[in-house]
Amino acid sequence: QLQFVESGGGLVQPGGSLRLSCAASSGTLDYDTIGWFRQPPGKELKEVSCVSSITGGTYYADSVKGRFTISRDNAKNTVYLQMNSLKFEDTAVYYCAAGCTVLAVRKYLERWGQGTLVTVSS
Repeated sequence: QLQFVESGGGLVQPGGSLRLSCAASSGTLDYDTIGWFRQPPGKELKEVSCVSSITGGTYYADSVKGRFTISRDNAKNTVYLQMNSLKFEDTAVYYCAAGCTVLAVRKYLERWGQGTLVTVSS
């Protein structure tokens, strides 16, 4: 069963930074697009960012533009999400998966990974 493995979350003060990592249980991330998603407490899962291996293009939700950067290291089969200038509202469980939208991911992924919790608090 395909699963994605997220890591790198933690507790950080507002204005701080974290770098999240995404890997696949299969050991490879040989997918056209890899996306990051997040679910704040009591809220819906939503798209954060995604990157295409074909075009190199990236997408960012308006709420994270200019603060988050997505990148992929194909040699390490890892996709990263560098998060800077973190805000209280960035607090959420972050997930990664192949695809750029929650809808697209749900069409093939039976179960999301465990995610990694990011808590922004003073």
